[in-house]
Amino acid sequence: MLKEFKEFAMRGNVIDLAVGVIIGSAFGKIVSSLVSDIIMPLVGLLIGKVDFSNLFIVLGNGSFNTIAEAQKAGVPTLNYGIFINNIIDFLIISFSIFIFVNQINHFSKRREKEKPASVKKCKYCYSEIPAEATRCPHCTSRLEDEV
Repeated sequence: MLKEFKEFAMRGNVIDLAVGVIIGSAFGKIVSSLVSDIIMPLVGLLIGKVDFSNLFIVLGNGSFNTIAEAQKAGVPTLNYGIFINNIIDFLIISFSIFIFVNQINHFSKRREKEKPASVKKCKYCYSEIPAEATRCPHCTSRLEDEV
């Protein structure tokens, strides 16, 4: 069982997935910092000096100026500002991944177009055959006049 697990874990797809998760996690931290430290303060400034990370509703008794004060007092809060920040994080990350995948698809399509045709169709039986073939291996027709 241990040998089978080792074979499974050492497959290329599993290792590629692990690398992708690690890079994705690091990228998520960068985007979270971008949103919370750069984008949201600018948005808050534009709409009247509002700090989204400190928008909350107190669900218990008392009046608090910050989430930290409410948490220190043990009062439950509904932290909708943090939720807004997380939605913006998600949108930026998903848009970045979309752009990245779109570019990869664009380059792979271009590479496919640049490849010379390695197969051709026999004009007699319509089978795919190697481009260098002079006789069809399926119907044995001579193909010299096609070249």
